[in-house]
Order: sequence, then structure tokens, then C-alpha cells
Amino acid sequence: MIKYAILTLLLTVSSLASGEPAHHCEKDAVVQAKKLLDFHFGLDDRTEIDQHVTVLKPIKNPAGKSKFDVLEVYGHIYKGTYRMHFIYGQMADQCVLVGQEILELTDL
Repeated sequence: MIKYAILTLLLTVSSLASGEPAHHCEKDAVVQAKKLLDFHFGLDDRTEIDQHVTVLKPIKNPAGKSKFDVLEVYGHIYKGTYRMHFIYGQMADQCVLVGQEILELTDL
């Protein structure tokens, strides 16, 4: 867990140094991360969601010519760490969630 906390810190510092603007859906992505972990694992008082949100490269909408924004959030339950991607429609005044992914970080 310490390794992932350091990674999150480095990502935060690098995004601040690059002057990357905050995405208007960052707060929504953090809320959605908690909901996604609760959906998969049930309510657990050991659930923690990192407040840092990384804006990734947009992806192509498979149904058209538009693109989607991708926001990455990390969450933890006990000893498990999960990387979550939240996919939003590119709308300046709304946060329309159109997809989500969750992956446990594990060394198999």
C-alpha cells in the first residue's frame, strides 16, 4: 500500500508541475469510485478512496466520431488496491458517466 501511496504522490506532483488543468468531473469521479467499490465488494468501513484524480488521454467513442474523457482514481479495501477508470462524455457543463472499469492491482 505504501508503494501505491508513493505512486499517487508522484502523479500528483507531476500533474501540478505540468500545470494540468483540473477536470470539471474530478469530484464526481471520486464519488463514483466509492460507489463502484461498494457495488463490487459491499459496504466495508475499511474502504478508502484517493482524492487525487488523474486525467488520462481521451478515448474514441465506438459509436461515433466524438471522444470520451477518462479519469483515473485509486481505491483501497484492507490490503487490496484498485485502479478505476471513469469514462465521461465530453460536455463542458455536465458530468455524464458513460462507462467504468475496475482492476485490482495484484502480482500473480
